[in-house]
Amino acid sequence: MGLTAPIVDPERTAERVRSRIESGGRDTKDLVFRSLLLGTLLFSLVVLAVLVVDVVGDSWAVLSDHLGIFLANPLRSRPDEAGVFTGLRGTFWIGVFVILLSFPIGIGAAIYLEEYATDSWFSRLIDVNIRNLAGVPSVVYGILGLAVFVGLFEALNVGGSDTLGRTTAAGGLTLAVLSLPVVIITSAEAIRAVPQSIREAGYGVGATKWEVVRNHVLPYAAPGILTGTLLSLARALGEAAPLILVGAVRGKLGSKSGFFDLGQLSERFTAMPILITEYASKPGDDWVPVTAAAIVVLLLVVLGFNAAAVLLRNRFEAKREGK
Repeated sequence: MGLTAPIVDPERTAERVRSRIESGGRDTKDLVFRSLLLGTLLFSLVVLAVLVVDVVGDSWAVLSDHLGIFLANPLRSRPDEAGVFTGLRGTFWIGVFVILLSFPIGIGAAIYLEEYATDSWFSRLIDVNIRNLAGVPSVVYGILGLAVFVGLFEALNVGGSDTLGRTTAAGGLTLAVLSLPVVIITSAEAIRAVPQSIREAGYGVGATKWEVVRNHVLPYAAPGILTGTLLSLARALGEAAPLILVGAVRGKLGSKSGFFDLGQLSERFTAMPILITEYASKPGDDWVPVTAAAIVVLLLVVLGFNAAAVLLRNRFEAKREGK
């Protein structure tokens, strides 16, 4: 059998690559695409900076004059007495529900899907449905919370006839379910990014499946898992539509529970997004600084969780690299 000549001349191809490298020419399409990406990033940063400066400027009268009163007072009918205490309290307990329920369940589900589940049609079906749930509008989760959690608490008479099941626990469970698909997806992606050689090295020294996952896979994937979970928490704390459907109060709360009082879990509640909506709907220019100050407080809470995510990620990355 005769040999056929190659379709591409190797010497000609090598010469063409060498000439491109030596000439220092640049790909025009690549340059245009990178310029568009940079322009989009700069435009987004400029818009964000303008919004932040505008909100901080409007809120400065409240934050500089009576910040302590603003943080300690609940919702009031007068702008000089209005505060965000009840909103911060509700947002705190909602975050507790998300951390205690969504994080362990989501990370556990991601570990099972990536490390233990076989590549079958059933596991692929579960993965597709989880990704679809991550894109469902938040108002749909509000309807779910109203139908399931509020109905359950009302049937169990949790909180008595005054709440009708519309309690802090119902709001926290609803947002925990909302965050769960995002936690599973981000944790699964972080676990999938762990090099297979790390697993093989563990098996090579006689480690069991769980020992490999616990001592090798999870420490390596911890930065990505923590970043995704805390960012999902920050997103949940800013949601308003599910809480409105679950029954968050837009008026004055009758209870005088303390910030860490567990009894308020069975009482009516509100949260920072609900307070911002209420303050923004009030007429008059006097409420503009109050609304802006509430927005700044919520931004600081969200930025605090984002900063915690960055610090934890850097710490685990440094520990992983042996620094």
